[in-house]
Parts: sequence; structure tokens; C-alpha cells
Amino acid sequence: MRWSFFALAGLMSLSAAAPQALAAEDYAVLIISRERLEVPTNCEIGLYIQDQLAGRLFQEQATSFNLPAGDVSLRLKLLPGQSGGCLPSLLAPPAQNITLKAGDVRKLRIAQGPDGMYLKPAALEY
Repeated sequence: MRWSFFALAGLMSLSAAAPQALAAEDYAVLIISRERLEVPTNCEIGLYIQDQLAGRLFQEQATSFNLPAGDVSLRLKLLPGQSGGCLPSLLAPPAQNITLKAGDVRKLRIAQGPDGMYLKPAALEY
């Protein structure tokens, strides 16, 4: 009788720990980098996730986010700042959509193209 009680208590503790282990994998890590000098401005760049300002990046900076798995809308925009000549963009640049899977670690870096700034995949380089 005593052993069956301990066995039952052990099984209950394992089942209680399982949801916590699964919850840790429901998220993905997204790293946004401005480490290279691909964007020829010293202005601050705003990162919008789902059309909400989520981060600000100056040259040589990176930021990371824990996001739920699924589709994510990302947008970059110049922000008014303390540097001279940094005026906010008048037109909203197009959003980039990415799909994150649970447990993903993805790194994107800010680059400049003919249509403005965009995010492109980058190596993690741990």
C-alpha cells in the first residue's frame, strides 16, 4: 500500500511537469540585427511587430524577441531621433511576413535595397 502511494505521487508529479516542458517550446526566438553597415544612415530604425513598435536599433545593435509560433508581420521604419536629419518615413513601408515554428531560433539582419530597408536571413554565428 505504501509503495502504491509513492508510485501514484511520482506519476502525478511527472504529469504536472509535462505542461511546463511543452510550454517552453511553444515559442520561437527572433533576432534582429543591424550589425553590418548595409543601411547608409545613422538614424534610429524602428522595428514593428504586428504593427506595434517593438524595438529601436542604432548601428551595431541587435535585439531579440520570444514570440509565439505562427505568422509574424515585420516592418522597418526610420524614427525621428536626436541625430540631425532623421525624419520619420511618410509612407509606411511594406510589411514582411515570416512563419515561426515552436523552438525556432531565427536571425534576420537589416539591409538596404532599391525599394528601401528590408530584413534578410543571417547566420546565427554563435
